Amino acid sequence: MSESKGVLQGFKDFLMRGNVIELAVAVVVGAAFTNIVNAVVKGVINPIVGALGSQNLDNYKACLTTCHTDKKTGAFTDGIYILWGSVLSSALTFLITAGVVYFLMILPMNKWKERQAARKPVDDTPLAPTEVELLTEIRDALVAQRADSPAVPFSTSGTIGTQKTQGWQD
Repeated sequence: MSESKGVLQGFKDFLMRGNVIELAVAVVVGAAFTNIVNAVVKGVINPIVGALGSQNLDNYKACLTTCHTDKKTGAFTDGIYILWGSVLSSALTFLITAGVVYFLMILPMNKWKERQAARKPVDDTPLAPTEVELLTEIRDALVAQRADSPAVPFSTSGTIGTQKTQGWQD
């Protein structure tokens, strides 16, 4: 029973993390935002591109083999078509979405974060010394201690605390 509580508690902790909730909000906002971008592409961009031809970019296609379409329905009856107009429309939708997200969401958020960081007082506390700095200080203190006492015993065996091969340093 404790394992199932652990799993459920772990799942709850996972869901309550800020990143998961922010991701869910981003997905919902992104889905709603997609409709706006699609409307802009279909209502503004496609007619501008369509000034060169058809307003519906799906009508732009290339044929690899002998292609025929039904005159009444416009459906493809045979042949291999490359629908490059659909790809162009999707690429334009992506570029517009990325541009709007960057210029209307990311850029203002970065500016806001910079202003918040500028308002924060500068931390005047010194940084904690690194391990190398601490070891350097210990070494310097030991060297100074040896220099102060005329005869300090040292171990030549490399093992601390053994009395076998101890000598005197001059």
